[in-house]
Amino acid sequence: MLYRLIFVSDAVGPTGTTTLSIAQILGVSERNNRRDDLCSAVLFHGGKILQAVEGARADIDRLMRRLSTDPRHCSLRILSDDPIDSRRIKSPMALCAVPAREVSRRLGQRDLTQLSAEEARTLLGACPQSWRVAA
Repeated sequence: MLYRLIFVSDAVGPTGTTTLSIAQILGVSERNNRRDDLCSAVLFHGGKILQAVEGARADIDRLMRRLSTDPRHCSLRILSDDPIDSRRIKSPMALCAVPAREVSRRLGQRDLTQLSAEEARTLLGACPQSWRVAA
């Protein structure tokens, strides 16, 4: 059975603020996700990280244990963790490239850590490069 987990966390230091830090995260994550048969989409905005991960329960749990000790994250909070019939994310590790102005418009005065699960799904769904169109 497959699951989709969506979480948000605070980025620590330069995480997600520079092209180099994003490239490093995407590169290592893509390699690890291919190994673990996970698909993921990530959005960096305002010092926060929003990520959706799809895969088998054991693989997602192993990833979350690694992330809980990753010094680039703190205050990790799971927004949703649900069984799914099929994957919607097509890439082992996709950058959700929604323009910062659009993210800010959708959030208003809030930041990513204040999103509900449904708002997070909607925002991540605005990432055409990372999500398949439902058949």
